[in-house]
Amino acid sequence: MRHPWRALGTWILLVVAAVACGAAISMHTTTAGDYRVGQSGAAAAQIERAGLDAPDSEFVVLSRTTGAAVGPQVRTAADRIAADIRGDSHVLRVGQPAVSPDRKLMIVPITMKTVADGKDPDISGITRAVGDAQPRAPGLDIVQTGDTSLNDAINTRVGNDLGSAELTSLPITIGLMLLVFAALIAAGIPVFLAITSVFATMGLMGPVSLLLPMEPTVTSVILLIGMAVGVDYSLFYLKRERQERQRGLRTADAVEIAAETSGHSIVVSGVAVLVSMAGLYVVGDVTFASIATGSILVVAFAVFGSLTVLPALLTLFGGKVDRPRIPLLWRLSARMTPGAVSGRVLGPVLRRPLAVLLVGGVLLLGLAVPALGMKQQTSSLESLPRDIPAVHALQQIGDAFPGDGPTAAIVLQGDNTAQLRSEASSIAAKAISTGHWKAVADPVKVSADGHTVVLTVGSKAGEGSFAAGDAVRALRDHVLPATVPSGTQWAVGGSVAESYDQMQHQSEGLPKVLVVVLGLTLVMMAATFRSLVVALLTTALNLLSVGAAFGVLTLVFQHGWAESILHFHSTGGVISWIPIFLFVVLMGLSMDYHVFVLSRVKEKVDAGLPPKLAVRQGVQETAGVVTSAAVVMISVFALFATLSMVEMKEIGVGLGIAIALDATVVRLVVLPAALSLLGHRAWWPSRGTRRIAGRQVPPAPYTEREPVRMG
Repeated sequence: MRHPWRALGTWILLVVAAVACGAAISMHTTTAGDYRVGQSGAAAAQIERAGLDAPDSEFVVLSRTTGAAVGPQVRTAADRIAADIRGDSHVLRVGQPAVSPDRKLMIVPITMKTVADGKDPDISGITRAVGDAQPRAPGLDIVQTGDTSLNDAINTRVGNDLGSAELTSLPITIGLMLLVFAALIAAGIPVFLAITSVFATMGLMGPVSLLLPMEPTVTSVILLIGMAVGVDYSLFYLKRERQERQRGLRTADAVEIAAETSGHSIVVSGVAVLVSMAGLYVVGDVTFASIATGSILVVAFAVFGSLTVLPALLTLFGGKVDRPRIPLLWRLSARMTPGAVSGRVLGPVLRRPLAVLLVGGVLLLGLAVPALGMKQQTSSLESLPRDIPAVHALQQIGDAFPGDGPTAAIVLQGDNTAQLRSEASSIAAKAISTGHWKAVADPVKVSADGHTVVLTVGSKAGEGSFAAGDAVRALRDHVLPATVPSGTQWAVGGSVAESYDQMQHQSEGLPKVLVVVLGLTLVMMAATFRSLVVALLTTALNLLSVGAAFGVLTLVFQHGWAESILHFHSTGGVISWIPIFLFVVLMGLSMDYHVFVLSRVKEKVDAGLPPKLAVRQGVQETAGVVTSAAVVMISVFALFATLSMVEMKEIGVGLGIAIALDATVVRLVVLPAALSLLGHRAWWPSRGTRRIAGRQVPPAPYTEREPVRMG
């Protein structure tokens, strides 16, 4: 690189400018209206336009710490809290304290004033009243819960969990890099590239959110993807540059060769990740659009940094990149023969490729079989961590005061108010007769102009459950079409229908994502390696590893195989957005290894080596880098499996298992066996070429006189 200081300065200025943008423009987050999909989304919009949307509710839950029945002390504390809250300007009304039938619980119901633009109401006054009351009521547990406070509590827990994961992942990554390179500077470069890429991306999310509102959790995805690809790309580049220097080349020549080989692999891998993430846009969901935008930006930064600041740093440091050395680790790494372990694995693989391919394929297919029975469901109260006070309090309310429970809101629109009321009564009777629904208090509301009537019915099944979804389908497919005349417009909404529609929307989006991502990946690999066979093989292997990960995910979270180990409560399904997210991330990340290994094998083939020898050398020379990168990824993903939210656990387990299988079974066993069986046919229809003095010429036939490094 001719101007390393200029490249380094440009990178630093770019990162500083992006961070400054983030400081100047805060990230605009999504609102409730952004999540509306399907028929329930249309119903919510109709209810809002008619002025019939229900205001948010809050509750203060009081109980004795001993579990004894409530008494005068609890009543006094509840009355005092109610009196304090009534003076809050954000509160519409405060109901009378109510005692549960078993007399173990007392609640203070609070109705908040509606806030414009669907924003959350200000509950800080209630929070202060509860905080002031607790010290004055020894022996009592006083907890606030409700629509807004529950969301706040969940967001706080997620933020704390992610903060802990960030603090833990950094030293783990640095420690693993020290083990890999045994030198401080070399170990610090991958971490520097990854962290600066993450910071720059987070800074740009503010300006970008002016065009597309962002899901609040997008920062965790940026951290996850940014650390993974940033470290991966640096490892690929650094390892190749070090290998070339160890062969006696000058630093400038080593960096140039690394740029032509590993740099090319990084570009292809980066494009593969970008293609995978872009597939999320076809779902038409604000959550996936946020994830796609954040991931695309952080991968673009990591690729750009790998092509600019990374070679600049290697040029500036030269041989000093391997300083200061860690004595014990350096001696151990110097004694280790590159590719020694992978060579032992590859021996039987290349001797009996067909048998090994069958065994590896059967293993992956066997792990994938449980995924055929995967059930998807939305996140619900039952799937939330029970050690969050607001979650536990809301569960207590549901158990002690069954009341209406989750509800469906049936919107009827027409010109005759009396007719709409009559239709609502008929619908209610028919819905209740199905056995899925129950009557609620004050079930019918009419808009001021009389053109909109909203009927509310209570669900006997829990929100987000499969039974609730069946009940919603029965309403839409049978009850309403048979009851409502053609002149009336109707839509089924409410919390139960919203959960069902969200799950259906995401489930229907998975096939679209599969087609787009697999199709684009196939085209990209065919263009990169000029081989249709390699493109098809890549697609098949990626599907196998993803399927195996989905199978393990189903066993762990749907069937509850690791409830006690991972500390979660299985609800009999997988959160509906997780499969799509895992698929695109795994397709992108697995391509890192795949492109890196295939590129090295292709180099050997282009140099005239026989196919089996090219596979052996290519896999052996890349095995150390692939293993190191995989260990870093698995370590970071494992941290997510320890977090509180079941969604984070599913992400951690799914990604960790998939990367482990991908870096071992697929890259060390199945891929070499397949390439060995295919031989020269693997590169059809292209013919191998190699570069000599800047010209592309056909490869010379391999002979015993041609020197070959066995690694």
